[in-house]
Amino acid sequence: MKRNKKIILICHCIINSNSKVEGLSQYGGIFKEFVNLIAEKDIGIIQLPCPEMIVYGIKRWGHVKEQFDTLFYREQCREMLRPIVQQTKSYIDAGYEILGVVGIDGSPSCGVNHTCSGEFRGEISNNDELESILETLKEVKGSGVFMEELKSYLEEVGIKIPFTAINENDVYSSLDKIAEFI
Repeated sequence: MKRNKKIILICHCIINSNSKVEGLSQYGGIFKEFVNLIAEKDIGIIQLPCPEMIVYGIKRWGHVKEQFDTLFYREQCREMLRPIVQQTKSYIDAGYEILGVVGIDGSPSCGVNHTCSGEFRGEISNNDELESILETLKEVKGSGVFMEELKSYLEEVGIKIPFTAINENDVYSSLDKIAEFI
């Protein structure tokens, strides 16, 4: 069968939920229904790296965007994205269609429309303000740091592609929206 020259970029945890912060995954290892949807349409996949896993490891706690919004983390994201952006540009230059990017709304790194925000800081074990700090945690409109860097980097090299996201709070409700996207 001939290749259809269609590719989609997707967040790492869609194919490997083991990379997510402990307790956040709504599926065992791979979001099968989503991957099956892509497979039915014979769309190629470029799996984005998981910046949180690479920088903080598997035993990390949940974070908010404000904790990742640092020059160091943004530079690390750029380094991880360099080969992805180069591949994407190469595919486009060769006549391939990049359908877009699928992020994970609610993520402080990979959110597209919504991200996790709050005044999360300090030591957890002896923090008299912990309860009030936890009360500041909320989902807000906006993109996560990794997605901001990806959008910016793509634009810098002249690539304008759409972004959409799976809702981290209810991944299965996102399937219809994603089906329309692809």
